[in-house]
Amino acid sequence: MTDSEFMDRAERVLKAVEASCDRINDETTADIDNQRTGGMITLAFANHSQIVINLQKPLHEIWLAAKGGGFHYQFDGLQWSDTKGQGEFFASLSRYATEQAGQPLSFTA
Repeated sequence: MTDSEFMDRAERVLKAVEASCDRINDETTADIDNQRTGGMITLAFANHSQIVINLQKPLHEIWLAAKGGGFHYQFDGLQWSDTKGQGEFFASLSRYATEQAGQPLSFTA
């Protein structure tokens, strides 16, 4: 994958995260504050915990840091998969956001 292809795919992920936050805030009481700075999004929860999603252009990876740990995702041709086999990006984000918000949350592409 070229840098340009990575940035196109990764940008779609960041936009989907932002759109999911808007939908979640409209449909639930989770009240996620999402702040974007360049290739990084910080999700802040009511309990003051955070999830940080950050693009790593040189590695063609998306990094996710949550209370549950830090994870690296690479595009495998179909989806963004954890480099250590821990699952797909949006499923993982949903799981960690659910834990930190204390209610079921679903992030989608």
